[in-house]
Amino acid sequence: MGAVLLWALNVTVSKYLLEHGWSPLAYGTIRYLAAIVLFLGFTYVRERSFYIARKDLKFVLLAAALIFVNQICFVYALQTGQASTLALLFGTTPVFVALLGLVLRHDRLQRSFWAGAALTFLGVLLIGVDAGGASSDYKGILLGLATAFTWGAYTLAVAPLLRTYSPYRVSAVVLGLGWIPLAIVSYPQVSAQDFSFGWKVWLGFGYAVVGPLFLTTILWFKAVDIVGAARASLFNNLQPFFAVLFAVLILSEQLEPFEIAGGLLIFAGIALERVRRRPSADSVTRRDDAAKADIGEAFGP
Repeated sequence: MGAVLLWALNVTVSKYLLEHGWSPLAYGTIRYLAAIVLFLGFTYVRERSFYIARKDLKFVLLAAALIFVNQICFVYALQTGQASTLALLFGTTPVFVALLGLVLRHDRLQRSFWAGAALTFLGVLLIGVDAGGASSDYKGILLGLATAFTWGAYTLAVAPLLRTYSPYRVSAVVLGLGWIPLAIVSYPQVSAQDFSFGWKVWLGFGYAVVGPLFLTTILWFKAVDIVGAARASLFNNLQPFFAVLFAVLILSEQLEPFEIAGGLLIFAGIALERVRRRPSADSVTRRDDAAKADIGEAFGP
């Protein structure tokens, strides 16, 4: 629950920072640079190595590319739409993970999944009814879905690495490589960024680095070791709910009726797929790896 709450609060904090002086790409680039420094130091003290075998480099490069795209989608989705609306859209990530797994032939999906997926995407359509209004527009919705999709793809890409390497080594290497193209495309915004922020903005930035990017990884995998990946992933399903709650309480955001109905359908779809799931014996290991890999905002992000 500690990890889930830290992740959920990140959406609201990041939205607050973008509304109080941070440029989107400057925020994403500098935030990830600070997190990489923390991961490099923590991993070196813990393992004294960042070695990744050559045969695994394809997974590292793919995961790094997905993190790069994910962060661009994340910051611009937050700049464009409400934090609460985007938190609801990030709840579609488990559906994207399952669909990608089907495409890659990782698993056979049961009827309960398709029912849950239908409810989830019906919820997205209801959220889209309000597009162009005061709370969000189609651009924000598409960027929010792209954030969920790229995080789901990242989850599958990083899963094979976690069978061999610690999450700290994977995070240090993947985030480091993904940061390089992010820094390149962000250079104009970083060079033009004014850093004369108040203490609240700097406090929020410190939280956005240490909390959802660094501390949650330690808490999450400690929880996985204690209760198992499947049970831990059930708690992770609460993340969109708390993200919406924080946005409403802290940012005073308001959800339109169709957005509330859409959010309820998204939660119902996820719950139906999780509760009715009956994994086959040959899919348990893959699903366990996927659950262990699900370590970020928003979702990620």
